[in-house]
Amino acid sequence: MATAQLNKSYFNDEAAKYDSKNEKGLQQLTQAIQARLDFIGADWVDDDEDDDAAGGDGRQLRLLDYACGTGMVSRALAPYTTQCVGIDISENMVATYNARAENQGLAKEDMFAVVGDIADPNDPEPTSLSSPELFNFDLAAVGGGFHHFENPKLTATRLVERLRPGGVLFIWDFLTHEPDNHQASHTVTHHGFSEAQVREMFESAGAGKNFALEDLGSGIIVGGHHHGGNSHSHGHHGEGTQPRKRQVFLARGEKL
Repeated sequence: MATAQLNKSYFNDEAAKYDSKNEKGLQQLTQAIQARLDFIGADWVDDDEDDDAAGGDGRQLRLLDYACGTGMVSRALAPYTTQCVGIDISENMVATYNARAENQGLAKEDMFAVVGDIADPNDPEPTSLSSPELFNFDLAAVGGGFHHFENPKLTATRLVERLRPGGVLFIWDFLTHEPDNHQASHTVTHHGFSEAQVREMFESAGAGKNFALEDLGSGIIVGGHHHGGNSHSHGHHGEGTQPRKRQVFLARGEKL
């Protein structure tokens, strides 16, 4: 089975339990992202500007959350944006993302997700993802998805194509680590990335301007059932029943 289909099948099965299963790690990642808004470097908006934008006035900041999962990255950054749009290959993850947005009382135009795959080498311009509202983003983010992608470099390139000039590409993922066995190991195509690999990927995609990478250390809990206190919900980082700690990094760069 192709990598994309393996991921689709696995995360369709995981969607209903994903957030509860990975609660602690998602909480840690949310806090880490929100504490590093300056590092990400988007032109964030505040609540007053968000209200103005909703009325058709004021500055906008539109987020594309790719491999969005249940929406952790979107929820972490929603207070600082005017619109969050998710794309995921898993129909059930998209349904959960949209249900959570609706449960928060958000209007559909403020936060919504659609099913799709921008990195299919045989379909460079998918019709289902051709709407103008799926382009010209200020920020494109991927939370924990790159180690699942069959071709991360192609995915990065396709994401940058959906950014406005000067827009920011932002990801979190794992630094290089030894392979291990867990229930999602069949969906993993890369055992983390070195800083040099990430830099080259951003530069090749056309988002190498002001590239920066920050190592968050190894305190992020991955997998397992934790009740403490956002992934893909960010998308798809919880991948097992036993908790593990991995070295997580954040990386960002700007479209040339």
